[in-house]
Amino acid sequence: MKISVVGLGKAGLPLAAVIADKGLDVLGVDLDKNKVEKINKGINPIEEEPGLSILIKKHGGKRLKATDNSIAAAKQSNIHIVIVPLFIDKNKKPDFSLIKKACEGVAKGLKKKDLVVLETTVPVNTTETLVKDILEKNSKLKAGKDFYLAYSPERIMTGYSISRFKEFPKLIGGIDKENTNKAFEIYKRFAKPIKVSNSRTAEFAKIAEGICRDVNIALANELFKAAEHYNLDFWEVREAARHEFCNILEPGNVGGLCIPVYPWFLINELDVPLIKVARELNDNMINYYAKKIEKFKPQKVGIIGLGFREGVKEKAYSRSIALIDLLKKKGYDVYGLDPLYPKEEIENEFKVRYLDDFTKVDVIVLMNKEHRYKDKLKKIRNRVIDIKNVLS
Repeated sequence: MKISVVGLGKAGLPLAAVIADKGLDVLGVDLDKNKVEKINKGINPIEEEPGLSILIKKHGGKRLKATDNSIAAAKQSNIHIVIVPLFIDKNKKPDFSLIKKACEGVAKGLKKKDLVVLETTVPVNTTETLVKDILEKNSKLKAGKDFYLAYSPERIMTGYSISRFKEFPKLIGGIDKENTNKAFEIYKRFAKPIKVSNSRTAEFAKIAEGICRDVNIALANELFKAAEHYNLDFWEVREAARHEFCNILEPGNVGGLCIPVYPWFLINELDVPLIKVARELNDNMINYYAKKIEKFKPQKVGIIGLGFREGVKEKAYSRSIALIDLLKKKGYDVYGLDPLYPKEEIENEFKVRYLDDFTKVDVIVLMNKEHRYKDKLKKIRNRVIDIKNVLS
C-alpha cells in the first residue's frame, strides 16, 4: 500500500511525515519544485514547524518521497489524500481552483478499489458533489462502486502540527457507510479516527469548530473593549470570571487560512447574523487599535508580529498587514519586525521599514505572543500597545 498526499503545505507536509513515521510509504505531491527537491534530500522546507525537521531528515527521500507530478503519483498510489488550500476571493466566495486541479490529477491516475480522502476544510456537500464529479469525470470510474471516497478534515494548528496530529481524533465520513468504513480502516494505521454519519457531517463539524472559535473571540474582543472603557484590567476580569460554565477566550487578531474563512461558507448561504457580526467585529479590531495608536500622536509606528500568529511564517489574512495598510492610509511611517522574517522580506513583502531600534518609533503595537522582545519592550512599556498581554 502506498499513500499519496497531494499538497505539501503547512498541513499536508506534517501529515505526510507522520504517516511515514508510522511505517507507511508516502508519495507527496506539490507544484513547488524547490520544496520537492528539499524533501527528497531530507531537508525540511517549513523550518519553523516544531518536530518536522526530525521527521523529514529521517524519512525524506526514503519512506517519504516527493514529486511535482500528480498523475504519476496517483498511478503509483492506492490511497490519495488531498489537502490543498481553499482561499476566498474578494467577494468572500470560495475559490475551488486548487482543489479542482488536485482532484483532476488524482483522477487521471485513479484505479479501481483506490480510496480518495479530501482533508481540506470545505463548504458542506463539497465532497459528494464537486469532488465526486471531478473524480468520476476524469477517471471514468464510479464513486462508491469502482473507488472509495471520504472526507476527513485536517484539525491541526500550525506551529503545533505534529503534536496535534498525534493527539487529536480524526473525523471520518464517507459518501456512504461502506466508504466510511474503508477510510476508517486505513486511517487506523496512522491516526485516531472517529466515524461520523457521512462526509457532510464531517465537513460541517469542522466548519462549526472554526466558527465557534471566531464567535467566542469576537465576544472576548467586545469584553476587552468594555473593560478598557471602565478602566479595568481585562485579563484580571477574565481570570476572575473563569469557572466551569464560563471560559472567555483571549481577545486579539483572527487571521490565517482557517478561522477567517470558514464562517463565509455559512454566511454566503444562510441567514446567520451572529456569525456574520462576529466576523465583522474581529476584522474591525484593527480600527480599534488605530484609535489607540492615535492617542500617542505619533509619526512613526512599529508593528511587532507580521504573520497571522506567532511562530508561523504565513501572511494569509494577517491582520498585521491590514493594520499596516490602514496606518499608511492615515499617513503614518510604519516599521515592522518579526523573528521569522529577515530584513529584506520585511521591507520588500510587507512594504515597511525594518524595526531594528525600538527608539526609532513613537509607539509599538505588539500584535501577537512574541516573547523574545519582552525584556526590551518592558523598558518602554508606556509606549507599547500589548494586544496579547505579553508584558504582564
